[in-house]
Amino acid sequence: MAASARVAELRRLLDDANYRYFVLDDPAIPDVEYDRLMRELLELEAAHPELQSPDSPSRRVGGQVRREFAEVAHAIPMLSLGNAFSEGEVADFVRRIREATGEDAPEFSVEPKIDGLAISLRYEHGVFVRGATRGDGSTGEDVSANLRTIKAIPLHLRFPTEAGQGSLFAPAPPAVLEVRGEVYMPRSAFEAYNQRARESGGKVLANPRNGAAGSLRQLDPAVSASRPLAFFAYALGEVDGWSPPPRHSQVLQALRGFGFPVSPEVDTASGLDGLLCYFDRIGRKRESLDYDIDGVVYKLDRFDQQRELGFVSRAPRWAIAHKFPAQEQLTTVEAIDIQIGRTGAATPVARLAPVNVAGVVVTNATLHNADQIARLDVRVGDTVIVRRAGDVIPEVVRVLPEHRPAAAEPWRMPTHCPVCSSELLREEGEAVWRCSGGLTCAAQSKEALIHFASRRAMDIEGLGDRIIEDLVDLGFVESPADLYRLTLDDMLRMKQLSDQRDGTTPETVKSGKIATRWAENLLDAIAVSRKASLPRFLFALGILHIGESTAKTLAQWLGRLELIRHSPEAVLIALPDVGREVAHSIATFFEQDGNQQVLDALLAAGIVFADERSPSPQLHERLTLAHLLGQLPVDKLGGKSAQRLAEVYPTLDALVAAGRDNWVIAGLSVAAADNLNACLADPTMRERVRRDEQAMRRVLAEAPQDAVQGGPLVGKTFVLTGSLSSLTRDEAGARLEALGAKVSGSVSKKTSVVVAGEAAGSKLDKANELGVEIWDEAKLLELLSRYG
Repeated sequence: MAASARVAELRRLLDDANYRYFVLDDPAIPDVEYDRLMRELLELEAAHPELQSPDSPSRRVGGQVRREFAEVAHAIPMLSLGNAFSEGEVADFVRRIREATGEDAPEFSVEPKIDGLAISLRYEHGVFVRGATRGDGSTGEDVSANLRTIKAIPLHLRFPTEAGQGSLFAPAPPAVLEVRGEVYMPRSAFEAYNQRARESGGKVLANPRNGAAGSLRQLDPAVSASRPLAFFAYALGEVDGWSPPPRHSQVLQALRGFGFPVSPEVDTASGLDGLLCYFDRIGRKRESLDYDIDGVVYKLDRFDQQRELGFVSRAPRWAIAHKFPAQEQLTTVEAIDIQIGRTGAATPVARLAPVNVAGVVVTNATLHNADQIARLDVRVGDTVIVRRAGDVIPEVVRVLPEHRPAAAEPWRMPTHCPVCSSELLREEGEAVWRCSGGLTCAAQSKEALIHFASRRAMDIEGLGDRIIEDLVDLGFVESPADLYRLTLDDMLRMKQLSDQRDGTTPETVKSGKIATRWAENLLDAIAVSRKASLPRFLFALGILHIGESTAKTLAQWLGRLELIRHSPEAVLIALPDVGREVAHSIATFFEQDGNQQVLDALLAAGIVFADERSPSPQLHERLTLAHLLGQLPVDKLGGKSAQRLAEVYPTLDALVAAGRDNWVIAGLSVAAADNLNACLADPTMRERVRRDEQAMRRVLAEAPQDAVQGGPLVGKTFVLTGSLSSLTRDEAGARLEALGAKVSGSVSKKTSVVVAGEAAGSKLDKANELGVEIWDEAKLLELLSRYG
């Protein structure tokens, strides 16, 4: 196909895709196909400059940066509307219309009032030539280059042969057609854009309207192209070469046919009752719309009646905007508190001077996270703009620094949880801070108990979410340890109080007798869970980053709960697959007094581990003074240098006593020796290393010195996928691990064998792709039976 023909075909396909997506709300092709077609068009136009055209879809991707916007005089002024804030004001408006037209129930075209930026689009002979902002109504700014980047705006008009429409349309492109409407930013796109900005540390947009206005007035069209803007048409301006239909509602139909998006909520209504009914209907739908509106607009539908009524000042007599209560207001920040969620997430909340926002008195507003506070620079005493939309928690969107009190101090994230006083942790690279007191924090108690009782943790059958909520809400349980103190009387009393609270017939009474079987079964299940495996128990504690695999690693390498709960970060990080972040999370959890108290209570309640054993002999290879030195923040001290020092000086005391000069003699570089000397000269740092060394010695004292006995599958990694008929995957994994194998949840080049049961899925596909050995269940059973 010739380049010119292919370019024309690509333009037709892309224009049609835009029309179907933005006007018909019926996408014809997926985004990836749209992108592929656009890339092909860009390549062809680059290779054939003579084929470039101002109405090509490729013109949407941005152009050269402009130094300023030229002025555009509107042939027909873009006037504003009068406002009505009450039903009485709307009634007065309708009364004036009735008196002027002589109609008891005049017809109106009604539509949502989009909260965006008003613009005018000029088409000559069907091709977009210029776009301008409203400006002062008489003169606006030429933002044509930026408007071209908005896919919802057609670059050339559609006509009856394309749209399949009838008499409302011009038989040929008008010499001039000026279309007016609103550029806006969809809510979903606004939220997604801000989320990406928060994650990348970029600037967030204050609200969709400001986002739309700021995006459209960027001097660089490429910036506008990167912003998720949309458009709704709502009126005509200058027209030459076409006689529009006699009603405004018909013009909106024609604009749809020309290729312009028009709000699907436009309608017609008769008289005052019709207008107020429409206002109520749109008000109820307001929060479900994907665009912000601040009211509705009523326009007399017939153009002859509009001309008869004319204008007053700079507003038409035949139209009015019926406004909703404001969704943004000014108030002051009285305090900034931390709110702990069910999962431990710490969210800053602004306590505000009460203010009415969108009909609701607002006293609190979310600040999202510490990074958001830093970006906004919110301080106690600040005057702020607070926004509320529907059921969304109100949020602070902007600070007015010019009103800031002189004594206002920058806000700092607290170091400890306001509920349980445990340390607040922030994961590396994350914006969220979390409370580390998972077992004792009242804000997290329900979530902690649900996880503790779950099937893959302590597996307490019958202890579901509803019972846990009742146990906590009614004061019978605060932590997992309290479960093991429950009596039959407690359970029955809890159920009675729950039924009374809910106003339901007590289920505990049947045929005049107390039904206790459910409570007895639950207490039996709690009792059975006292005999737990150490990995399941560790997983049940709900420590951040501790999944089943890491729990198994801790149990296999350290052997006993007592060693695990008292091991510092420097010891934990020596274990395989436990990185610095995971080690820090584990150590911090066990450093919290509340967590340790709950652990003591659980052990006192009879929790026992039949699988506790001595630490792994391999720890002697991993836990060395060289390892501890390698954890210090010392520049120039590499692994080989640390190993060399540890060979000469086997203890910290011996190392410190030797001093800097002897370290250099032992082979350490002068720079590394100076840095290490400065580090260990700090009493706090030296004491930390000493504590780590003592903890390391305690672990090694229990670890056998003899060679690793291991098993026949040491060094092998197995992955189990699909359903096994003769045993569960957990049981199969436990038996493989007992033979020395590592059981992983994902397939990689390091995987030795994938055992594929019935209905195996993507893991089997991955194994085939990587050439990993694949076994069926029969071969697995043969292996297990061979070793008993």
